[in-house]
Amino acid sequence: MKPLSATPRTRLARLPERVRTDRAVLYEILDEGMICHLGVVVNGAPRVMPTGYGRLGDTLYLHGSTGARSLMDAPSQEVCVTVTHLDGIVLARSLFHHSMNYRSAVIYGVPSAVTDADEALAGLRAITDNLAPGRWTEARMPTRKEMAATAVLALPLDEASVKVRQGPPNDDEPDLALDVWAGVLPVRQVFGTPEPDPALRPGIPAP
Repeated sequence: MKPLSATPRTRLARLPERVRTDRAVLYEILDEGMICHLGVVVNGAPRVMPTGYGRLGDTLYLHGSTGARSLMDAPSQEVCVTVTHLDGIVLARSLFHHSMNYRSAVIYGVPSAVTDADEALAGLRAITDNLAPGRWTEARMPTRKEMAATAVLALPLDEASVKVRQGPPNDDEPDLALDVWAGVLPVRQVFGTPEPDPALRPGIPAP
């Protein structure tokens, strides 16, 4: 697996020890996430849009309405996509050393509009199954009209950076004697009990 190579945009000048160059870590961060933020310029102004995504190999797929200018303008320019996991709040003895435990990925590149029908379906399946594994084979397939109203973008994972912070606070030695609690407050995202649609017919179990 080809490691991540630093570029002028992905090279970190501060806290380089948090950089990860293992491409498998990039895949892990992307595959565990469900929402990314797409940075794009629309009408001369920068926008950051949240959207669902999915990964197939070294390609990230994004989707949305064909009426969304952010998606329609993206293939003509460099964009930035970020995915972040907050794993913990780091509480130090000093306010200066408070921090967060996190895993983040930043991807740069020029996305392409997917025009091939088979690739568009594959990209949409990757997005769907990233949010709800197996759902693609349970629900109705999109119609031709629905596909025409859906924009699918493909962004190669050629230029990306991964940054990770783990562990306890990094207090200064003199502060260790302070009577202030220090440690990590873990953060995690969990799924709740499925809530049926009020219009659901009786007898249909949750998948």
